[in-house]
Amino acid sequence: MFEIAKGYPEKPVPIKDIAEKQAVSVAYLEQILNKLKNGGLIRSVKGPGGGYVLSKKPENVSISAILNELEGPVAITSCLDPEEGCVRVDGCVTYMLWKSLGEKIDAFLKTVTLKDLITGTLFKKNFPPRAGSPRRTSRPRRKSSK
Repeated sequence: MFEIAKGYPEKPVPIKDIAEKQAVSVAYLEQILNKLKNGGLIRSVKGPGGGYVLSKKPENVSISAILNELEGPVAITSCLDPEEGCVRVDGCVTYMLWKSLGEKIDAFLKTVTLKDLITGTLFKKNFPPRAGSPRRTSRPRRKSSK
């Protein structure tokens, strides 16, 4: 998606170029791109100069949406996997811990877009401070010893 987003909006990116830049086989990449295409995140452009393009602007494509198309919902452990499920959910003391962590990760990934990755603004966003950590605004100045 990163390589395709870099070509947005006017330049379709050939699968061969993506495979080369990301060091993956074309066959493997075809599987990934088909999932993304079926999910409506990309589309293919046929003919000379063809390739893959984003279906939406990079700022409208969250990392969460990409991961959901490729892997399904965030599941920290196999017991949270919707297909496998947890056989011990009623007696498990950590089930809610992992469920809550997965929800927090997904909430974060919904705030990160392809544009953030392309422009490098991900870590420039104003995320809330960690719970329990003091917010440091500036260092106190030392007095001069003259």
